[in-house]
Amino acid sequence: MRKLANNELGRMGVEEFKRAPKAPLVIVLDNIRSLNNIGSVFRTADAFRISAIYLCGITAIPPHRDIRKTALGATDTVAWEHFEKAETAVAKLHGQGFRVYAIEQADESVSLEYFQPGKEEKIAIVFGNEVKGVDERVIDKVDGCIEIPQYGTKHSLNIAVSVGVVIWDLFRKMEIELGD
Repeated sequence: MRKLANNELGRMGVEEFKRAPKAPLVIVLDNIRSLNNIGSVFRTADAFRISAIYLCGITAIPPHRDIRKTALGATDTVAWEHFEKAETAVAKLHGQGFRVYAIEQADESVSLEYFQPGKEEKIAIVFGNEVKGVDERVIDKVDGCIEIPQYGTKHSLNIAVSVGVVIWDLFRKMEIELGD
């Protein structure tokens, strides 16, 4: 076994990426403080060819040096839009036929391992502030809450880690096939 060189990976260029089919998933980041987390989410969105990222509230927008540092060019490939309020983003997504779920610990949340999306469903996932989580006004507008099961002493994961866990799980469950 040997590690593959970058030129053996068959990665597409920026323009080819923009034309390629996308997963029917949108990531909504609401009031995310960490520029490194934002950049990491862009990289994850690029890796799974996510349709778009909606940046809401105080969440910084590209171009920004600290976002670019962790995004490694993904801000040039992944479509994004900024909204002053996440509630506006949720309303737009509903208008486009998306089911919108918050990743949050709530009294009626569904544990991620039991959440079963439809294979043809368009889904948007809202991730909230690193300390306060998803705002209650946003929770009032979504179709439900999904909770990532955790078994240690901490009750939260880093936002970039949470995005990776949820997107990978949804990608598999929805049997998304984007081809090469």
